[in-house]
Amino acid sequence: MRTIDTQQIADCVCRLAKRAGTTLTPACRTALANAAASEKGAARFALDTLVQNAATAQAEQMPVCQDTGMAVVLLEIGQEVCLAGAPLSDAVNDGVRRAYREGYFRRSICDPLTRVNTGDNTPAHLHTDIVPGDKVRVTFLPKGFGSENMSRLYMLTPSEGRAGIVNAIVQTVRLAGSRPCPPVYVGVGIGGAFDSCALLAKKALTRDVGSRNPREDVASIEEEALEKINALGIGAQGFGGAVTALGVACEIAPTHIAGLPVAVNIQCHCIRCEKEVL
Repeated sequence: MRTIDTQQIADCVCRLAKRAGTTLTPACRTALANAAASEKGAARFALDTLVQNAATAQAEQMPVCQDTGMAVVLLEIGQEVCLAGAPLSDAVNDGVRRAYREGYFRRSICDPLTRVNTGDNTPAHLHTDIVPGDKVRVTFLPKGFGSENMSRLYMLTPSEGRAGIVNAIVQTVRLAGSRPCPPVYVGVGIGGAFDSCALLAKKALTRDVGSRNPREDVASIEEEALEKINALGIGAQGFGGAVTALGVACEIAPTHIAGLPVAVNIQCHCIRCEKEVL
C-alpha cells in the first residue's frame, strides 16, 4: 500500500490548471497548423490567427482564451493507494483556487439560480475512478461554455443503430454552427446510461486529437462522422471551408437492451488538457 497526501494532489491540480490555461495541447497545435495549411481566404486568416494566438499565449504565459473554463478534474486512483490529509474534494478545490488566482484566470462559476459568482472558480467538476495499481493519474480539462452549451444527449432506440449514432453527432455540430468557435473537437459517448454516457463523451475529449478508438467499428464511426461534419462547410469561426472539426473521439460502454444513449460533447478549437501521474 502506498500513501499519497492529498496536498500532492492539490499541488498537481494547481500546476496542471496553470499550464492548461495558457497552453493548447501539442496535438491541437499541430491540427490547427495543418488545417490552416489546407485552407484559403477568410478561413485561412482565422486559422492563422488562432495559431498565432496560441503561440503568443504560451510564450507570454497568458490565458489562451478569455473563457478559462469550468475546472473538470478526472482522477484515476490506484486501489493500492491510501489517501492521507485533507478530504480529496477540498484538496482539488484548493488547487483550482490557487491556480485561478495566481494565473489571473477568469472565475466563471456561479449559483445556477441566483447567478452569484463563487469568486474562485470552485467547486471543480470532479470525477474519480478506482483502477489497479499504486498511482494517481490526474487529468485537468478546463471546459469553456461557448462549446459546452452546444452539447447534446440523445436517447436513441436500438433500431437506429450505427446510422443513428453518426446522424446524432453530425446533427449536433450542424445545429451548433459557428457558435462553439470552430474548428471543433467532438467527444462522443456511446452506451451506458443517461448519466454515464455524458461522462464518456467528456472523457473522450481528453484523448489527443487524431487518435482513434482501438475498436475498429467505433473508429469507423469516428471517421465517418468527421468526414460528414467537414462536408457541412461551416469552417473555421464560421467562415466556411473544409475544416469544421479537427477530430471526433468516441468512447463506448455496454448499455441496456432497450436503449442506445449517445452523448455529444463539443469542444472549441481551444483544446486544453493536461495530465500527470503521481
